[in-house]
Amino acid sequence: MSQETQEHQGHFKRAITLFDAIMLVTGSMIGSGIFIVSANIARQVGSAGWLLVVWLLTGVITMAGAISYGELASMFPKVGGQYVYLREAFGRLTAFLYGWTLFLVIQTGVIAAVAVAFAKFTGVLIPWFSVKHVLLTVAGFEFSSVQLLAIALIVGITAINARGVKTGKLIQNVLGSTKLIALALLILFGVALGLNHEAIQANFADLWTATRHAAPGVTAPAVPISGTTLLIAIGMAMSGSLFSSDSWNNIGFAGEEIQNPERTLVRSMAIGTAIVTVLYILINVVYLLVLPLNGSPDAATVAGRGIMYATDDRVATAVAESVLGPAGAYVLAVLIMLSTFGANNGIILSGARAYYAMAKDGLFFPSLGRLNGAGVPGRALWAQCLWACLLCLSGKYGQLLDYVMFSVILFYVVTIIGIFVLRRTRPEAPRPYRAWGYPVVPGLYVVLASIFCIILLIAPDTAEFSWRGLGLMLLGVPVFFLFSKQFGRGVESSK
Repeated sequence: MSQETQEHQGHFKRAITLFDAIMLVTGSMIGSGIFIVSANIARQVGSAGWLLVVWLLTGVITMAGAISYGELASMFPKVGGQYVYLREAFGRLTAFLYGWTLFLVIQTGVIAAVAVAFAKFTGVLIPWFSVKHVLLTVAGFEFSSVQLLAIALIVGITAINARGVKTGKLIQNVLGSTKLIALALLILFGVALGLNHEAIQANFADLWTATRHAAPGVTAPAVPISGTTLLIAIGMAMSGSLFSSDSWNNIGFAGEEIQNPERTLVRSMAIGTAIVTVLYILINVVYLLVLPLNGSPDAATVAGRGIMYATDDRVATAVAESVLGPAGAYVLAVLIMLSTFGANNGIILSGARAYYAMAKDGLFFPSLGRLNGAGVPGRALWAQCLWACLLCLSGKYGQLLDYVMFSVILFYVVTIIGIFVLRRTRPEAPRPYRAWGYPVVPGLYVVLASIFCIILLIAPDTAEFSWRGLGLMLLGVPVFFLFSKQFGRGVESSK
């Protein structure tokens, strides 16, 4: 039987249970960010109180988004997730702009960045993997061993998921459970063995005096901040915490592969997001119990550098070294490798389903709208793999992440507004779950997330990349009409 025939025979299999879905949510959310971004947050806001406020506010926004978003997930438990919700609420153009940005930047950019994080932390155990270990130089372009491992990781995980959803979910369950237990143990060991009374006194004696500190390598005095300046600093700091808390929506992409999706989608997003939010806040409390927030980039000791100047921003590694000694760095490296592998498994598994849905609507390459014999969109998986690998090669994944958060939150805002739109335009549609606290909670999300987007557009450190991200998204408008004309013949409009 030919491969082409097998692809036409494939069909989605409802193999994802509630436990599987929760592991996909938590596993996709927990990558490398929680171990790193608190250093930059500390430099932005300069106090323990405001550091915790950033993470608490991130948790409130994320939870409000998840429990609101669940209404759309229960209404349209289809493969494609957020793409489908936007299509049903606003039409094909808005949905395409999301899918276009998802493919170019959001999903593939995160896949590339997480893969590179995996490779860099592998270098702690195997020094051969280093950005300084250049394997090939062509016309000024350098290809390092870190890029090689990052690409190998993406290709390997894609190959695993192309074999069927059962294989991918099994890996996610094992790794997801392992890293949740490991994070819980990190919290317990930090409290039991790592309490530093000098750090506790320094961090909690003055919770609310906010100061902005220079990035490593930049010589500049600390600047007291308050009022509007503090609000902008909190917004910029939340770029890291929101990135660390993102991907809770990815389970929606696999709607037709979930058992009892109307209930499972809602419950998995709410439970998974709550678990991660609590863990993140507790981990940051542990950071503050073990290390002083303030420090000097030139200090020779872990405690001297503090949270804000931890080596390479690796706060969790600094805490582990303080608790476990030099072996702590290796323990954290293994944990982060497991974490990033699991995160990329969930993100790679989910994202291809959106491109499949776009192709079925005649808005993307038709070959991506086919299932292989294992019942998964194999070609969409490999297209995602190819672009993510090219982003690894480009060396621009760091800048792409600066684009990501503005685009991600903007589309979340539009999607949550879709709840209000559909309540008005399709009041009779079945809603197995209705957004808790409607209209206050969804409205709160829209307001807070919109403020965050505005801050990213006006703050000096983020404005350039946020405007570029907006431009990249709008570039999809002419592409939409081109693809509609080229691929949409014979495809019935979804609206």
